Amino acid sequence: MSAKTIRKALHALNGRVHIPGDKSVSHRSVMFSALGSTPVHITNFLHADDCLSTVGIMKALGARIDKISDTELVVTGNGLHGLQEPAVVLDAGNSGTTLRLMMGLLSPQPFYAVFTGDTSLSKRPMGRVANPLRMMGARIEGRNDGKLLPISVLAPDHELHGIDYDMPVASAQVKSAILLAGLYASGKTSVTGPYPSRDHTERMLSAFGADVTTDGNTVTIKPASELVAPSAIDVPGDISSAAYWIVAASIIPGSDVILENTGINHTRTGILDVMRDMGADISLDNIRTSGGEEIADIRVRSAKLHGTKFGGALIPRLVDEIPIIATAALFADGVTEVSDAGELRVKETDRLHAIATELGKFAPGSITESEDGIVIRGGMDIVRAECDAMDDHRMAMSEAIAAAAGNGAEIDRSDSVRISYPDFYQILESTTID
Repeated sequence: MSAKTIRKALHALNGRVHIPGDKSVSHRSVMFSALGSTPVHITNFLHADDCLSTVGIMKALGARIDKISDTELVVTGNGLHGLQEPAVVLDAGNSGTTLRLMMGLLSPQPFYAVFTGDTSLSKRPMGRVANPLRMMGARIEGRNDGKLLPISVLAPDHELHGIDYDMPVASAQVKSAILLAGLYASGKTSVTGPYPSRDHTERMLSAFGADVTTDGNTVTIKPASELVAPSAIDVPGDISSAAYWIVAASIIPGSDVILENTGINHTRTGILDVMRDMGADISLDNIRTSGGEEIADIRVRSAKLHGTKFGGALIPRLVDEIPIIATAALFADGVTEVSDAGELRVKETDRLHAIATELGKFAPGSITESEDGIVIRGGMDIVRAECDAMDDHRMAMSEAIAAAAGNGAEIDRSDSVRISYPDFYQILESTTID
């Protein structure tokens, strides 16, 4: 068990922070480039464990991936129908995105593949992906009827057929898996969610020439004979990673930071909406577009925050940011209520419970959980904490920001930041705080 000591920040957070590549876009840039037949130069790739799991799997499926640097790759595929049967078990590590999207991509293929992952991923539910893929004709087997790892994807008995699927929960991963299977299916495939969810898959598939359309909460894809890969993809900075500095700069007095090159895709900017509603001082500068994704430099200055309420359609736009929003709420005046967030119980850990028990240690008695939400009573005394990150990267970073803004902490099982933000602690401890 690894432990990390985080000291109280003695000075304001100032300067510029380069935000690492977006995890969602990094995954997809490698996967989709491997479905083309010409080289794709990927820059600002997120060199973190989750994305490296995708790289390893695409190599095992026959793609050529040349590393120029940690954040720069050249991917060359063998065409949409050029994936090869893997000679090894495909290890998705801790990455739910990798596993769920690959289940969709491999379901139509004329070969056999087996997936495994780490202990955490082996507990996460995959039936939500397997069930609609089976409706299309996929053959998926595994533990607990294919709902848990290890999972086998077998060659289908017949060509997959398109479906119209209504998702019970808004999920970009489920939607993406169905759309990828739909690339190979007969007829069109449509996916409808109760709310909009991340649309990186639709944007990038369109950039590769796929016939993808969106009408309200419904996305439709038609089968393709080939994908035409762009020559280059520049991955925007990950707003989920920027979220930690947005909150840190808001709650550490005197702070003024610029978060460079951050993606502001409208399906991901719920964190900005909620923080502004809490009174945060946030502005967007140098707004531009790259590869179909909007990017900006985000300026954040410290501000007096107050509590808020949110749930419903906003949740899919900030589901990964709820732990760090809970940190902000601890330092805000008044009560913050989060509802409709039951999806957090099936992440890397049960995040609703982890927020209540572990972040709650910074202000004992401040956080209570319900079946699908949490209530945070802000403005209570912040104490030094001994807490557990639960091997969850988002909990580790949220606890670290609470410690830096409060009175420090000892965080057990803190190394999980390598999943999405390997340099996080170095930046937190660097001269960026001056």
